[in-house]
Amino acid sequence: MKPAEGSTVIGKSVVVRGDISGQEDLYLDCDIEGTITLSENRLTIGPDARIVANVTVRDLVVFGKLTGNVHATGRVDLRQSASLTGDIIAGRLSIEESAMLKGKVELKPGTGQSASVPQTSSVSAAASPETLILQPKA
Repeated sequence: MKPAEGSTVIGKSVVVRGDISGQEDLYLDCDIEGTITLSENRLTIGPDARIVANVTVRDLVVFGKLTGNVHATGRVDLRQSASLTGDIIAGRLSIEESAMLKGKVELKPGTGQSASVPQTSSVSAAASPETLILQPKA
């Protein structure tokens, strides 16, 4: 996994305890505990990352492990190796096969581009690894 050109990179040997905020795209492949705020930018969580933080971003791409709630005004991508434990509020959501998600999902069409699922959904992947079932919240 190569960071996007122009992204700031924080590598594997770094451990951060506290808050991270900024005005540029960020690639994390480290251990973090705290909060991450990049309201107008993209955050990429690398395959070796272990993040325990609430995240507020424009777009989020997860390859590693994230524990915490996510608020994205744009898109959240959970890639094949991703593990996310927490609630997601986003405009769009993409989950690749073998990615793990434990939490609630709320897609807000006004936040990003339009979504064709109910506004509030709970996620269950009980049927098979290729199946994602979105059910309206009761």
